[in-house]
Amino acid sequence: MSFNQQPQDEQHQVSLCEALDRILNKGAVVVADVTISVANIDLIYLSLQALVASVETGTRLRNGEVHNVK
Repeated sequence: MSFNQQPQDEQHQVSLCEALDRILNKGAVVVADVTISVANIDLIYLSLQALVASVETGTRLRNGEVHNVK
């Protein structure tokens, strides 16, 4: 076992700033479905799909450029 490998049961904590940086660099897709019903009668169905990314990442994805960002 090398020094860079961590045991499987050890958790890795990520700061909010680091998580936001990863999301903006790689992009994230948020998908949600919401149904509002009364007396088991569906009244409203909402489907949400959102892409969260930086402008640079969005431009890169739109142009078809794929890079492995770590």
